Amino acid sequence: MTKSNKGPSRKQTYVKKSNIVNIYGKHAVESAIKNPDRLINRILCSQDNFDFADSLCKENNRNHIEIKVVDKREITNHLSFDATHQGIMAQAKPLELYSIEEVCALANGKENCNVIILDQVTDPHNVGAIIRSAAAFGSLAVILTDKNSPNENGAMCKTSAGTIEFMPVCKVLNLARALEVLKKADFWTVGMDGNAKQTVSEANKAGKNAIIMGSEGKGMRRLTEVNCDITVKLPMAKNVESLNVSTAASIVLYEFSKDII
Repeated sequence: MTKSNKGPSRKQTYVKKSNIVNIYGKHAVESAIKNPDRLINRILCSQDNFDFADSLCKENNRNHIEIKVVDKREITNHLSFDATHQGIMAQAKPLELYSIEEVCALANGKENCNVIILDQVTDPHNVGAIIRSAAAFGSLAVILTDKNSPNENGAMCKTSAGTIEFMPVCKVLNLARALEVLKKADFWTVGMDGNAKQTVSEANKAGKNAIIMGSEGKGMRRLTEVNCDITVKLPMAKNVESLNVSTAASIVLYEFSKDII
């Protein structure tokens, strides 16, 4: 166990059990420790991971965090049976969400930029993968609907490969209103629709863009689609109906990144 008076950038240093995210896997835990805004209560790890966790905490002035050596089965008991935890887990507080106004502020002074909006994407693995792609291709933020989207959890953190620690995430109660706020901030709303006439490569991708991905299987809701300035599609072979939403998002974000990175 390591102890020190030094702590993270915020005052709170203890996380209530009712508001815990179990972050698992070496990469995800390492990223969480390196994020001064991530409030971590304790780390559970196998004996062979103690030096890894201890050195990371010391290097990042996180010596206040308790490190408890446990059997790997105890870590598994905190997680789903199929979680690949690699013998390490951090019990932490969820990260603070951004408001839609704060997301708009991130675009101030930027000529070309984008955000990605997920219209009721429910699978945390897909959300985590999209957060990772958004980080890789220079997006400003990931916007989720408050209803029918997952809260931050270990699977999301793991699938994001730690990028959730620095990628702004926003949740909105009313997506139609959020789109109006983005439009007033000079964002062009671009909906992904397999029936669109225009492909992503054909679209004008300059300026500020809010890219909207629909839910797995159902796509965008009608009210979301009518609030899109344009809709575009990915060209695909006729014998393939659709792609997984995280795969599609990765391709789309790559296309839009060409004017950013």
